[in-house]
Amino acid sequence: MEVLYGLHPVEEALKAGKRRFDHVLVARERRDARLERLVAQCRQARVRVLEQPREQLTLAAKTAAHQGVVALVHPQEFLALEDLFAPAVGKPAASRLVLALDGVEDPQNLGALLRVADGAGVDGVVLTERRSAPLSPAAVKASAGAAEHLRIARVVNLVRALEDLKRQNLWIVGLDERGEIDYDRFDLTGNLVIVLGREGAGLHDLVRRTCDHLLRIPMAGGVSSLNVSVAGAVVLYEAARQRRALRQAESSVQKSAPRSGAAARIAKGLGS
Repeated sequence: MEVLYGLHPVEEALKAGKRRFDHVLVARERRDARLERLVAQCRQARVRVLEQPREQLTLAAKTAAHQGVVALVHPQEFLALEDLFAPAVGKPAASRLVLALDGVEDPQNLGALLRVADGAGVDGVVLTERRSAPLSPAAVKASAGAAEHLRIARVVNLVRALEDLKRQNLWIVGLDERGEIDYDRFDLTGNLVIVLGREGAGLHDLVRRTCDHLLRIPMAGGVSSLNVSVAGAVVLYEAARQRRALRQAESSVQKSAPRSGAAARIAKGLGS
């Protein structure tokens, strides 16, 4: 069994429907509308809810930052890399955007990046099995539950995974302070994998050489780079902005395109 704690992670896990719940613990000392809504959602999903003293929840979560809610769940199942080759079911057929993390070790950074990835509309996330933060309760909490909605694959060898994604017609774009192209001057609307490196050390050499392009975030102050989760937010939301602008431009062109003669006659008849 794994532990989820905090209102957002437990609520989002219920919404996503990917986890099998054993039961949910709620603190006897907490009484408010938000907790009552969560309890109602649990009962609607036929998940057992048990009231316990707050100290018991702290022991179960191994932290006091549980907000009065702790869930015991079955482990999350990771996808194979091949599952990310096609867009998610229900998503429009558009250019794909994948996030790959090269050894991000801090669970807070991992959680923050997963939250950003979900908000920016990525199609999937690639994590490495070794030398990276696990998808722990702390990381899920930092993601505000976004980890429950994302398609996440774990791979043994990131370089090999990137080469496989290249064969699926995705360009590999790394973020590196030694990059030669500013991130906001690069076309981020195509089929892309955005690769972020380790805290402090950045991309591994082999990963860097595997990238088709290296981008940088220009810095105006005394430090040379941003925290990896902040840098990821900057670039992923620039990609989201460019893609939204492209969709809007394409939609405007379609609306302004001249209609066929039959369509025009029908429209004229309706208005006459």
